[in-house]
Amino acid sequence: MKITIERAALLRALGHVQSVVERRNTIPILSNVLMKAENGRLSLSATDMDLEVVEVVPAQVTGEGRTTAPAHTLYDIVRKLREGAQVELDAGGDRNGMVLRSGRSTFTLACLPAEDYPVMGGAPLSHEFLLSANDLKSLIDRTRFAISTEETRYYLNGIFLHATRSGDIEVLRAVATDGHRLARVEVPLPEGAAGMPGIIVPRKTVQELRKLLEETEQPVRIELSDTKIRFDMGEGVLTSKLIDGTFPEYDRVIPSGNDKILEVDTKLFAEAVDRVSTISTEKSRAVKLAVEHGTLTLSATSPENGTAIEEIEVGYTSTPLEIGFNSRYLLDITQQIEGDGVQFIMADSGAPTILRDAGDHSALYVLMPMRV
Repeated sequence: MKITIERAALLRALGHVQSVVERRNTIPILSNVLMKAENGRLSLSATDMDLEVVEVVPAQVTGEGRTTAPAHTLYDIVRKLREGAQVELDAGGDRNGMVLRSGRSTFTLACLPAEDYPVMGGAPLSHEFLLSANDLKSLIDRTRFAISTEETRYYLNGIFLHATRSGDIEVLRAVATDGHRLARVEVPLPEGAAGMPGIIVPRKTVQELRKLLEETEQPVRIELSDTKIRFDMGEGVLTSKLIDGTFPEYDRVIPSGNDKILEVDTKLFAEAVDRVSTISTEKSRAVKLAVEHGTLTLSATSPENGTAIEEIEVGYTSTPLEIGFNSRYLLDITQQIEGDGVQFIMADSGAPTILRDAGDHSALYVLMPMRV
C-alpha cells in the first residue's frame, strides 16, 4: 500500500475512527485502525467489537493494498504535522511496518496483518429509511443528557428509539432517562420506519454518531434490526450492536394530572439558576423555587457557603407553591429549549414536574423534585 494524502483530510477521518478505539485493549488488533487503499480512496475502519466506524477519504493511490496501524499513535503523529502538509504512507514488502513521511519527518510504525482484523458480520438488517441530519441531531441533542451512566441498569444506558403515534400523527420518538429526569423528543415518522422494532442505541454509539453528524447535512440512511443498527452518511458509516434489554414503560412516569402552569423566560431563568446554585452544596446542587402571584423566588442554602436569593417575574395564576430541584438538571433541560419561554407544569412539591418549550411541543421533559 502506497498513498499520498492531505494532512487535513487524513486528520479529520482519523479523528472520527480513533475515538472508537479503547485506550486499553487485551486484544492487540483492536488498538489498530484498518487502512485500505484502492480506486483513489483511502478507507479507515476502527472497532471495539460492539461498534464500528468506517470513513472514506480521497487519496493519491500509487500502490493499492491494506494494513493496520496503531490508531492513537497514528492520530497523534498526523495531528502534530504542519498544516497544509502532504502525508505519504507506505506499507508493503516483507516488513511488518508502515513508513509515514511528511516534509523532513519520517516515522516507522509497527503494524499487524490486515487479515487479523475482525469483521462485524451478522444477519441482514430488516428496516431501512432516510432521516434528515438535522432531525437526527435534534433527537440526539435533546435527549442524550438524560442517558443513565449507572451500569447496573444497563437498559437505561442509551436512547430508546421507536415508532409511535402522537395524537393523530405518526412519529419517530427518542426517549432517555436516568430515573431522576426523562427526555422525550419526536420528529415526523420517516417513510419506511413504520413497523420498526423499539431499539436502545448505546451511549457510546450516540456519542460517536453525533461527531460524524457534524460533517454532514445530507440525509442519513438508517438500517436496523432487533440487534444492530447502521447509520450511512455517505463518506462515513457507523455500525453498532444494540442494547439487549427492555426499556421501561416511560409513559407511566409522565404525570397527566398536573394543573399548575408556570411560564418563565428561558434565558432569565437559566441565568438565575446558575447564579443561585453557586451557593448550593456540591453534592445536592439543590435550588428551591417558590412561586406566587407572578413572582418566582429562587434560593439556595448551604451550611458552608451561606444563602442566595433571586426574584424574577413570571406568568403564574395558581395557588402558591414551593418545590426543590437539582440545579444541574434544571440547566441541562433549559439548554435544550430553543424558544424564549419555558413552561413548568406542576402538581405539588413531591410530584414529578413536566417542562416543555412554550412554543414547541415536540419535546417534553420530566424532572423529579427533591427535598430542600
